[in-house]
Amino acid sequence: MSFGLFWKVDKRALVAAAVNRQVESALDDAAEYVLETANRTVPIEEGTLEKSGGIGKATGKRTVYYDTPYARRQHEELGYRHDSGRRAKFLEKTMQEEEKAVTEFLRDRIGKVLK
Repeated sequence: MSFGLFWKVDKRALVAAAVNRQVESALDDAAEYVLETANRTVPIEEGTLEKSGGIGKATGKRTVYYDTPYARRQHEELGYRHDSGRRAKFLEKTMQEEEKAVTEFLRDRIGKVLK
């Protein structure tokens, strides 16, 4: 007498779950990189604006933000004077400058799970 045991696994579901985990992890790391890079050029007087930087998380999406009453004005006002190395459009310019690096990073990290 004999009997067999088997476990039917939907391999597509396993691959999808692995890809989703990698996507979320890669997005966390990419958003942290963008925030740290933007912080290097954020206008600084007391450090309040820089300290207000954060990352919003939703499935498949990350948002880098600065949360002070004057963050938007500091970002948009091109006429303000800033210390050396600090600038207006600090977040927008960082994204433009780092877009290729972030895209390649995400492609590499997500691609690793498919190899």
